[in-house]
Amino acid sequence: MDITRIFKNNQQWVQKKLSVEPNYFSDLSIGQTPDILYIGCSDSRVSAEELMGVSPGEVFVLRNIANMVPNTDLSVMSVINYAVLHLKVNHIVVCGHYYCGGVQAAMKSADMGILNPWLRSIRDVYRMHKDELNGIEDQELRYKRLVELNVEEQCINVLKTAEVQKAQQDRDLTVHGWVFDIHSGELIDLQIDFRKLLENIKEIYRLD
Repeated sequence: MDITRIFKNNQQWVQKKLSVEPNYFSDLSIGQTPDILYIGCSDSRVSAEELMGVSPGEVFVLRNIANMVPNTDLSVMSVINYAVLHLKVNHIVVCGHYYCGGVQAAMKSADMGILNPWLRSIRDVYRMHKDELNGIEDQELRYKRLVELNVEEQCINVLKTAEVQKAQQDRDLTVHGWVFDIHSGELIDLQIDFRKLLENIKEIYRLD
């Protein structure tokens, strides 16, 4: 890629926006009121706004390797705090994607250096669901199922946070688990039953 081309693309984009809506950028600079916090993967093939068909200002976005929500990550926790307490979002989406390099790397025994602690969290997901995953003979289907289970576990991590628990009581904030299928372009709602998943552990993580 010719990096200088990016600035030409930017100027063309600016002119295109202004030709349709002359006040587009002045209106955009006033502030943001997104209704959704989107936690997705940093994969260059997965553009959050594009796959959802939304415009700037509609979604607050956090992306990292394999859409993780570790409670020890200050960046992730800060984003959730800001989105819930200050932006007052009503929906939090954790969106994984099939053919995720992070999930595939976690399935291998190779030493990945600085990535090891990050990938260990995905391997923990595998450990928790080992019986189900080992029962899937087709390796590609096993990878895909781990992607789905990782989304599920990261949603649970979101639900463990104090800010989210309070917002659920105050304004019925909702958490969603999605997967983007790169092969088809389809966005899939996993329809996760969080009430059932949290039934046996809610007394441990509930923060009154």
